[in-house]
Amino acid sequence: MAKSPDPLEKYNAKRDFAKTAEPAGKVAPGKGHRFMVQKHDATRLHWDFRLEIDGVLKSWAVTRGPSLDPDEKRLAVRTEDHPLSYADFEGTIPKGQYGGGTVMLWDDGSWAPIEGKSAKDLEKGHLHFTLDGERMKGEWLLIRLKPRGREKNENWLLRKIDDQYAGATDALVETALTSVKTGRTMQEIAEGVKPASKPSSRRKPGSQAARATARDPGVRRGDGKNPEFRKPQLATLVDTVPTGNQWLHEVKYDGYRALLSLGAGGPKIYTRTGLDWTDRFPGIAEAAANLPGPALIDGEIVAFKDGKPDFSTLQDALSGGGEGLTMFAFDLLEADGEDLSKLPQLARKERLRALLDGVDARIQFSEHVLGAGEKLFETMCREGYEGVVSKRADAPYRGTRTRAWLKTKCIRRQEFVILGWSPSSAKGRGFKSLLLGLNGPEGLVYAGRVGTGFSMETLQDLRERFDKIAAKQPAAEVPRAEARGAHWVKPQLVAEVAFSEFTADNVVRHASFLGLREDKQAREVVAEKPVAAPEPAQSAIRISSRERVIFPGDDLTKGDLADYYLAVAPIALPWLANRPISLVRCPQGRARACFFQKHDAGSFGEQVHHVDVREKDGSLEPYLYIDDADGIMACVQMGTIEFHGWGSLVADIEKPDRLVFDLDPDEGLDFEAVKKAAADLKDHLADIGLTSWPLLSGGKGVHVVVPLAPRAEWPEARSFCERFARALSEAEPERFTANLKKASRKGKIFIDYLRNQRGSTAVLPYVARAREGAPVAAPVTWTELRDIDSPRHFTIRDAAALLERATSRALQGWGVADQTLPDV
Repeated sequence: MAKSPDPLEKYNAKRDFAKTAEPAGKVAPGKGHRFMVQKHDATRLHWDFRLEIDGVLKSWAVTRGPSLDPDEKRLAVRTEDHPLSYADFEGTIPKGQYGGGTVMLWDDGSWAPIEGKSAKDLEKGHLHFTLDGERMKGEWLLIRLKPRGREKNENWLLRKIDDQYAGATDALVETALTSVKTGRTMQEIAEGVKPASKPSSRRKPGSQAARATARDPGVRRGDGKNPEFRKPQLATLVDTVPTGNQWLHEVKYDGYRALLSLGAGGPKIYTRTGLDWTDRFPGIAEAAANLPGPALIDGEIVAFKDGKPDFSTLQDALSGGGEGLTMFAFDLLEADGEDLSKLPQLARKERLRALLDGVDARIQFSEHVLGAGEKLFETMCREGYEGVVSKRADAPYRGTRTRAWLKTKCIRRQEFVILGWSPSSAKGRGFKSLLLGLNGPEGLVYAGRVGTGFSMETLQDLRERFDKIAAKQPAAEVPRAEARGAHWVKPQLVAEVAFSEFTADNVVRHASFLGLREDKQAREVVAEKPVAAPEPAQSAIRISSRERVIFPGDDLTKGDLADYYLAVAPIALPWLANRPISLVRCPQGRARACFFQKHDAGSFGEQVHHVDVREKDGSLEPYLYIDDADGIMACVQMGTIEFHGWGSLVADIEKPDRLVFDLDPDEGLDFEAVKKAAADLKDHLADIGLTSWPLLSGGKGVHVVVPLAPRAEWPEARSFCERFARALSEAEPERFTANLKKASRKGKIFIDYLRNQRGSTAVLPYVARAREGAPVAAPVTWTELRDIDSPRHFTIRDAAALLERATSRALQGWGVADQTLPDV
């Protein structure tokens, strides 16, 4: 009988196990559907994608790493099968051995073929499957390519399917920089640094290291006290979706409002009225235990039916123990002891996105669109959703009902107080209909009845509740015809009801019962009457001399600049607001005398504020800052073109929240050299565990932006940046210099690290430059940067494109990461 071929024969033949620490290849019984990815810096950096099938690891080398972009097809070269024991390998393969180089366990989890498919589909040249890893999640596809010519390799394509886990092209490989096993960087693995007993605080919250901390019973998540409950912000009902770029729009979820408090005391889940319902949402509480704290998150808890949030299904889930629920988080009120409520809405959401990134699918970030709310509303109504919530992108958080948050509903629905019930003639049916009420200026008033939408279980449950709160008289005056034969209850229960409209007598028409609202008090329930949506946002600041040309040769005026800044204010304020700034003022236009101003001389008006900063000589100086669109416009009215910001916020100016490496090329060096330098800096930063993003400066070069959690102080930040810049310039002295002197820059790129010290500034995202063509500083991705031919690629004429880009998949999460300075 012929001996079965050994699937690991090729693996074993390529390795000398006396020299490499890799495990010898033995076919083992399968343990399930494990998958893993190993980042492998060999002859060429690549990511080895492996699936457990038939007792071995089927393997592909993905040359540029997995991409979350469904439009991106990544080449995956089939390699030899590996043993299951290889799944946990991390370390260094000696030079001269096959695959010599550093290996990191980059992702780990389970896989499964989608329904109706199986692993045997690989033999047919395709595999459609789902992943549940630390980093790779959702649906994926592997497709084998037909061989061309004399190709020896078996080439496949790895592609993400468009689902809730899809994202930017290179988001995974550029932000996931540490081992999911040990929390180490590639450099630390190469240097043989032993894994820390307690994972480093500079790891991203979505990393295995952070989650390992959460699971370790000896380590408590959150170093600080849980934030206290605070009253949530409520939305005003309007008749149409507001228009204009000042609004961001979210799906209106059909669930229970919840505030999630994280800290040393463990997760706490509060209702909108402050009730502690942690025990009623055990799955959400378990997921929240993986999040870093302290923090206070605002959101909505929902249950899904047919792929959409459904309130009745949520009620059933709560009755059954509260499992299988999802929280959509849409605001971050506090983080690490910092009150974020005064930050612009969009800035708070970006901080929230970073905190939730990849941690647990049961707590999802609530995505939004900027502008184009009418289109979203039409889509949501067509798909059967409740409606849309619109929020002023530049507004702070206020714990009351405001016009900065608006809600537009596809159908009318709201809460009503249950006054009583009418008996049914049908045997076994608990009642025929409910009589409803609303609170008015003089107490409860009758608001009609609802007789549909009840399941048999609901009918029985409500009857049992009614018997316990029976009353002899109605709590409101009810018309005689409606009251005939009715039974009354104390006004304690609140029903959620959908209806077509209120009649002239203020009673509901075509009503349908959706469920009880146990999170709302009967005394709070009033009629919601939609008001007119506000007109497109306008600045309260009047711009004079709008026709004055301030960009000569480009025919662009002060009015054009003001219109640009008003349009992009929602996406600029997350970077510009509440940060000490210096202004470049050019009252007569960019070609005339321009000057810097950083202190408040009292000439800007109440929209521009100041923070007192102690100088080296001990004196206090008033530094400028703004916190809304009117502040921007007040500066533009006073001749401002450029805004440059500190690397810290006014709330704690001594602790930077970002670093900037400004790559300033010598005259004669082209932009290709700058782009190559920026990409190299990105790689060097990644080696030590820091994620970075490129910003087109609108001037001569590129800024490499490194966000930080504000923990280190300025001296530490400056020291790190100087050592980093000098190390690069010493390693490649023909390309780089860290010397400020002009004479040392001949033919080189100056790595300007001096912007990373107390009082220094750098141009901020979306800021116009006082240069020919009216360019702007614009965020781009590392992938995009490869094909951009100028740091002045975008101008103030591109406001619409910049707005569209800002909320695109490509720029999702740009410039946001929870990381701290490494110990180097």
